[in-house]
Amino acid sequence: MAQIDAGEILPNDHVQQMAAEGRVTQMHRGHQYADEGDTFEIDGTEFAVTDVTHRTLGDMTDEDAQREGSEDLDAYKERMKKVHGSFEWDDDSEVVRHRFAPVEE
Repeated sequence: MAQIDAGEILPNDHVQQMAAEGRVTQMHRGHQYADEGDTFEIDGTEFAVTDVTHRTLGDMTDEDAQREGSEDLDAYKERMKKVHGSFEWDDDSEVVRHRFAPVEE
């Protein structure tokens, strides 16, 4: 277990704020940026990484998209195209899901 910077998992201040508000509880990334048990802090709240799973984009569901702050998977795909310019959805692309939750005291 390690203390990591929130930016390792959550790519920008907007997404970090959404996590602090409980609207984002996981993040898929192209590589593994944390291990289960790692912790990070946002606005004085400590979060723990609860699950790290290697998957493909084709494994993603509407629930996954909602946990990442999108209405559904179609909205998530559109957001990825906007954020990553040249991004093309490929069901076979490997990604890593990082799930996290506030640490209960």
